[in-house]
Amino acid sequence: MQNQSLVNEFILLGLSQNTKVEKILFLLFLLIYLATIGGNMIIVATIIYSPALLGSPMYFFLVFLSLLDACTSTVVTPKMIVGFFYERKIISFEGCMTQLFAIHFFTAVEVIVLSAMAYDRYVAICKPLHYLSIMSKRVCGVLVGIAWAGGFLHSIIQIVFTLQLPFCGPNVIDHYMCDLFPLLKLACTDTQIFVILVFANSSSICIIIFSLLLVSYGVILFSLRAHSSEGRYKALSTCGSHITVVVLFFVPCILIYARPSSPFSFEKNTLIFANVLTPLLNPMVYTFRNKEMKSAIRKMWKRLVVVSDKY
Repeated sequence: MQNQSLVNEFILLGLSQNTKVEKILFLLFLLIYLATIGGNMIIVATIIYSPALLGSPMYFFLVFLSLLDACTSTVVTPKMIVGFFYERKIISFEGCMTQLFAIHFFTAVEVIVLSAMAYDRYVAICKPLHYLSIMSKRVCGVLVGIAWAGGFLHSIIQIVFTLQLPFCGPNVIDHYMCDLFPLLKLACTDTQIFVILVFANSSSICIIIFSLLLVSYGVILFSLRAHSSEGRYKALSTCGSHITVVVLFFVPCILIYARPSSPFSFEKNTLIFANVLTPLLNPMVYTFRNKEMKSAIRKMWKRLVVVSDKY
């Protein structure tokens, strides 16, 4: 089908049309974005410069998770922050499609990475004697490759279908970013079948994987009965961090894509939490609840202080 779109740009209404409120939001989201990038980059640098951590599959996946959080925030937040300075928040048709592809790509990759992290914890706790042989570097690399391939496949399906839709006006999106359901409202054709495809491609995947992850963590927690009290505490601390991140990530996705007829105000608020606040909270969860991460950060900080004193 040949695209017959007459729209070459979209106008985003953003979060508010009040100038004073936008100034407050600008400062707030700028601080959140800087904290998000800083926090995730600290985790990446700490693990990379700590050989003991980088050699562990769990922290290997955590590096990718932090990079994905930084990328997800970068796809959405800078454009939103800049828009607070303009009355007309314009995004080109190509820019809109690029943002749509990128946000679904990084989100889908993160879904698979979180699943890989859950599998890593299952093997570490339920099959500790075979952990190193099962979670080898090759296996970790394959899982990350599957994550990138799966994210690309999911996103390319979304973008190919979206590019087939004719957009002949209006071009005003009641949102702060380009997302599927707001765009479907503007298409000059019946999008009921497309809504069903989006629901099948996004919501069902989120619900199924989220359910499987909860079941897997239930199996892990059940198996901890045979461990010592010290082993249970360490495993619960690690699994608690993972479960918290999984809930923070999946619940907003399910709320958005499992109810496509929800008001845009609900969708905007939920996506703010998913795309802006969750990438900020993830490094806090892993840092504050993980003794190894806190110890590695302190060691790295001491090394930086020693180096700076030499100069």
